[in-house]
Amino acid sequence: MHLKSLTAAALLLAAVPGISQARDTTHYLPMEAAVAQATAAGKLDGTVKFYMAGKKPAGKVNVINPLITTNQKTNAFGKSDEEACAWAMQSAVIKLANAAKAAGANAVIEIASNYKGVEYKNPENYECHAGAIMAGVALKAQLASVK
Repeated sequence: MHLKSLTAAALLLAAVPGISQARDTTHYLPMEAAVAQATAAGKLDGTVKFYMAGKKPAGKVNVINPLITTNQKTNAFGKSDEEACAWAMQSAVIKLANAAKAAGANAVIEIASNYKGVEYKNPENYECHAGAIMAGVALKAQLASVK
Protein backbone atom coordinates (compact mmCIF):
# COMPACT_ATOMS: atom_id res chain seq x y z
CA MET A 1 0.00 0.00 0.00
CA HIS A 2 2.85 2.37 0.83
CA LEU A 3 4.39 1.81 -2.63
CA LYS A 4 1.07 2.71 -4.31
CA SER A 5 0.85 5.93 -2.32
CA LEU A 6 4.41 6.87 -3.21
CA THR A 7 3.80 6.09 -6.87
CA ALA A 8 0.62 8.18 -6.92
CA ALA A 9 2.39 11.06 -5.19
CA ALA A 10 5.29 10.88 -7.68
CA LEU A 11 2.91 10.96 -10.64
CA LEU A 12 1.05 13.91 -9.16
CA LEU A 13 4.26 15.83 -8.55
CA ALA A 14 5.41 15.12 -12.11
CA ALA A 15 2.25 16.79 -13.41
CA VAL A 16 2.55 19.89 -11.19
CA PRO A 17 5.42 21.65 -13.03
CA GLY A 18 3.36 21.91 -16.22
CA ILE A 19 0.44 23.35 -14.29
CA SER A 20 2.50 25.69 -12.12
CA GLN A 21 4.64 27.18 -14.91
CA ALA A 22 3.43 30.77 -15.14
CA ARG A 23 2.98 32.17 -18.61
CA ASP A 24 4.73 35.49 -19.21
CA THR A 25 4.13 36.63 -22.77
CA THR A 26 5.68 39.93 -23.83
CA HIS A 27 3.66 42.27 -26.03
CA TYR A 28 4.64 45.58 -27.61
CA LEU A 29 1.52 47.65 -28.14
CA PRO A 30 0.76 51.26 -29.19
CA MET A 31 0.47 53.71 -26.32
CA GLU A 32 -1.82 56.06 -28.27
CA ALA A 33 -4.55 53.40 -28.38
CA ALA A 34 -4.57 53.10 -24.58
CA VAL A 35 -4.64 56.90 -24.15
CA ALA A 36 -7.50 57.19 -26.67
CA GLN A 37 -9.49 54.46 -24.90
CA ALA A 38 -9.01 56.08 -21.49
CA THR A 39 -10.00 59.48 -22.92
CA ALA A 40 -13.10 58.04 -24.61
CA ALA A 41 -14.10 56.40 -21.32
CA GLY A 42 -13.83 59.77 -19.53
CA LYS A 43 -10.87 58.64 -17.39
CA LEU A 44 -8.55 61.23 -18.97
CA ASP A 45 -9.61 64.79 -19.75
CA GLY A 46 -6.91 65.67 -22.29
CA THR A 47 -5.20 68.32 -20.15
CA VAL A 48 -2.10 66.15 -19.75
CA LYS A 49 -0.22 65.08 -22.89
CA PHE A 50 1.88 61.92 -23.14
CA TYR A 51 5.17 61.55 -25.00
CA MET A 52 7.00 58.27 -25.31
CA ALA A 53 10.82 58.33 -25.15
CA GLY A 54 12.04 59.42 -28.56
CA LYS A 55 9.14 61.85 -29.15
CA LYS A 56 9.75 65.42 -28.13
CA PRO A 57 6.98 67.88 -27.31
CA ALA A 58 6.92 71.12 -29.27
CA GLY A 59 7.71 74.14 -27.13
CA LYS A 60 9.75 74.95 -24.08
CA VAL A 61 10.01 71.99 -21.69
CA ASN A 62 10.52 72.48 -17.96
CA VAL A 63 11.00 69.17 -16.13
CA ILE A 64 9.19 69.24 -12.78
CA ASN A 65 9.91 65.66 -11.68
CA PRO A 66 12.78 63.82 -13.42
CA LEU A 67 11.62 60.35 -12.40
CA ILE A 68 8.19 58.96 -11.75
CA THR A 69 7.36 55.27 -11.92
CA THR A 70 4.25 53.17 -12.02
CA ASN A 71 3.69 49.43 -12.06
CA GLN A 72 0.09 48.60 -12.88
CA LYS A 73 -1.43 45.14 -13.00
CA THR A 74 -4.85 43.93 -14.02
CA ASN A 75 -6.82 40.73 -13.97
CA ALA A 76 -6.25 38.93 -17.28
CA PHE A 77 -8.60 36.02 -16.66
CA GLY A 78 -11.09 35.69 -19.51
CA LYS A 79 -9.48 38.54 -21.50
CA SER A 80 -7.22 38.46 -24.53
CA ASP A 81 -3.65 39.50 -23.80
CA GLU A 82 -4.15 42.69 -25.80
CA GLU A 83 -7.32 43.59 -23.87
CA ALA A 84 -5.67 42.95 -20.51
CA CYS A 85 -2.59 44.95 -21.54
CA ALA A 86 -4.80 47.84 -22.65
CA TRP A 87 -6.47 47.88 -19.21
CA ALA A 88 -3.09 47.87 -17.44
CA MET A 89 -1.76 50.65 -19.67
CA GLN A 90 -4.88 52.75 -19.17
CA SER A 91 -4.41 52.42 -15.41
CA ALA A 92 -0.77 53.47 -15.81
CA VAL A 93 -1.51 56.59 -17.89
CA ILE A 94 -4.35 57.59 -15.54
CA LYS A 95 -1.97 57.33 -12.59
CA LEU A 96 0.68 59.35 -14.45
CA ALA A 97 -1.87 62.00 -15.45
CA ASN A 98 -3.05 62.36 -11.86
CA ALA A 99 0.54 62.69 -10.66
CA ALA A 100 1.23 65.31 -13.33
CA LYS A 101 -1.79 67.37 -12.31
CA ALA A 102 -0.83 67.15 -8.63
CA ALA A 103 2.69 68.39 -9.49
CA GLY A 104 1.45 71.23 -11.69
CA ALA A 105 2.67 69.55 -14.89
CA ASN A 106 0.80 69.34 -18.18
CA ALA A 107 2.88 66.61 -19.81
CA VAL A 108 4.40 63.24 -19.11
CA ILE A 109 7.56 62.91 -21.20
CA GLU A 110 10.29 60.36 -21.84
CA ILE A 111 7.89 57.49 -21.10
CA ALA A 112 9.73 54.17 -21.20
CA SER A 113 8.75 50.67 -20.19
CA ASN A 114 10.71 49.41 -17.22
CA TYR A 115 9.64 45.80 -16.66
CA LYS A 116 11.73 44.19 -13.91
CA GLY A 117 14.20 47.07 -14.21
CA VAL A 118 14.90 46.43 -17.90
CA GLU A 119 14.26 49.58 -19.89
CA TYR A 120 12.49 49.46 -23.25
CA LYS A 121 12.28 52.72 -25.18
CA ASN A 122 10.15 53.06 -28.28
CA PRO A 123 8.51 56.21 -29.65
CA GLU A 124 5.23 54.36 -30.31
CA ASN A 125 4.94 51.21 -28.21
CA TYR A 126 4.97 50.14 -24.58
CA GLU A 127 5.91 46.74 -23.21
CA CYS A 128 3.31 44.61 -21.43
CA HIS A 129 3.67 41.19 -19.88
CA ALA A 130 0.60 38.97 -19.83
CA GLY A 131 -0.04 35.70 -18.10
CA ALA A 132 -3.03 33.47 -17.57
CA ILE A 133 -4.15 35.42 -14.51
CA MET A 134 -2.45 38.85 -14.56
CA ALA A 135 -1.12 41.41 -17.05
CA GLY A 136 1.17 44.23 -16.12
CA VAL A 137 2.78 47.42 -17.37
CA ALA A 138 5.74 49.09 -15.65
CA LEU A 139 6.70 52.59 -16.75
CA LYS A 140 9.11 55.32 -15.86
CA ALA A 141 8.81 58.89 -17.07
CA GLN A 142 9.29 62.56 -16.31
CA LEU A 143 6.65 65.12 -15.40
CA ALA A 144 6.99 68.40 -17.24
CA SER A 145 5.43 71.72 -18.03
CA VAL A 146 5.39 72.39 -21.77
CA LYS A 147 4.72 75.90 -23.06
